[in-house]
Amino acid sequence: MKYQKVVIEALEYELAPVVVSSSDLEARLEPLYRELRIAPGQLQALTGIRERRWWEPGYPLSHGAIMAARKALLSAGIAASEIGALVYTGVCREQFEPATACRVADGLGISGDVAIFDLSNACLGVLNGILDMANRIELGQIKAGLVVSCESAREINEVMIAKMLEERNMQHFAHSLATLTGGSGAVAVLLTDGSFGSSAPHRLLGGITKAAPQHHNLCLWGVGPDGKGGYQQSMATDGVNVMNHGVELGRRTWEAFLPHVGWKAEQVDRVICHQVGSAHQSMILKTLGVPADKDFTTYEFLGNMGTVSLPLTAALAVERDILLPGDRVAFLGIGSGLNCMMLGIEW
Repeated sequence: MKYQKVVIEALEYELAPVVVSSSDLEARLEPLYRELRIAPGQLQALTGIRERRWWEPGYPLSHGAIMAARKALLSAGIAASEIGALVYTGVCREQFEPATACRVADGLGISGDVAIFDLSNACLGVLNGILDMANRIELGQIKAGLVVSCESAREINEVMIAKMLEERNMQHFAHSLATLTGGSGAVAVLLTDGSFGSSAPHRLLGGITKAAPQHHNLCLWGVGPDGKGGYQQSMATDGVNVMNHGVELGRRTWEAFLPHVGWKAEQVDRVICHQVGSAHQSMILKTLGVPADKDFTTYEFLGNMGTVSLPLTAALAVERDILLPGDRVAFLGIGSGLNCMMLGIEW
């Protein structure tokens, strides 16, 4: 996938307001920690995450996506009527039907000759959405498209904390640990054909994907019977094998990505990775041979926000003058399944 006329026109976000520290979560798990003789502080020590954010209870996902999208349209000076496609890409969605994208589009005043739909692919959703918009722009089907997402970690954490206090054993603790890294946030990526006169568009050069679906059962988040006639969310993650197989897939994707976009490793100025935690960051950078000072992270204070993590981290990097005009920037994404995608952007 290579592009000649696709630019990232705006990248905006909405932060969830409730700060939840790792020590807050461990305090709620104190009976489990005491029984398993786990010392307080292990959650931050194992993940590098000191705090994350949650939405207020009952916060609609579409509201976060709408807020981020309004900021993107405003900063680019583009009217909602110019949008030719809108895709909502979160793991978390408001209902099975209709598409959450429909409520977002209605909130933005987008209707008529426009494609509106949801796209789901674990933590890769936003990057998949970017490629979908890029393909439509490159083919001349649309001039501008919006990719939005909003993730919420509160609900699954509440469920899993209750389960961890019921099932007090080390195996269940280990499979639940990744859930405790989850954070909440929303993001919007506005892509155009560059004809809107932006002063600083960021050119999408291309991208590449690789898949290892034989590892589809390593991270599972879904719903099941609650024993009371209803349904309840559940989540289980084989964190060690997600990291090991994910890093190997990342290595193979990186080796294909660099020649595809015409870069050598030393020519990459910045990388923005999916934000999992300190162990994953250290291993993937070491495996790819990327110096740590080329990476920018937010997992320490925002946790893992699923599809939102990578683009929101990039937006913060822009605000802090870490991504500069002319930089060769690589977005390195990975999602349960396993799927890996890397995008090259001339910032």
